[in-house]
Amino acid sequence: MTEPGPNHQKALDLFLSERPELVTALAHLNPLQAQVQGLTMKAYRQEQLNEAFEAEAERLGLFAWELTLQLTSATPQAYEAQRLEVHREVAQMAGLSWADYCEMYGIEDCPSPE
Repeated sequence: MTEPGPNHQKALDLFLSERPELVTALAHLNPLQAQVQGLTMKAYRQEQLNEAFEAEAERLGLFAWELTLQLTSATPQAYEAQRLEVHREVAQMAGLSWADYCEMYGIEDCPSPE
């Protein structure tokens, strides 16, 4: 398992700081479950935290990377600009037109690429 990047780790830390019940749950994980999965307790804890983070992103209708940006961006405008930039890169890598990509992923007010 790879370590999260600095922005994602910051987002995970913020996410965790707002959820004391998750802190408690992570502190009381069953070591046998980690062993069954062939993980250290640290890796098992990180996996459980990542799963909770991804579940929250899904609940909010976001990709996990979008939740990371949302939690680490200085302003809502900065979040939106970064979010659209990543979506543009994905559209380009997928070989889709920006308009088709926006329609496919429900991106409203889809600004034309610069």
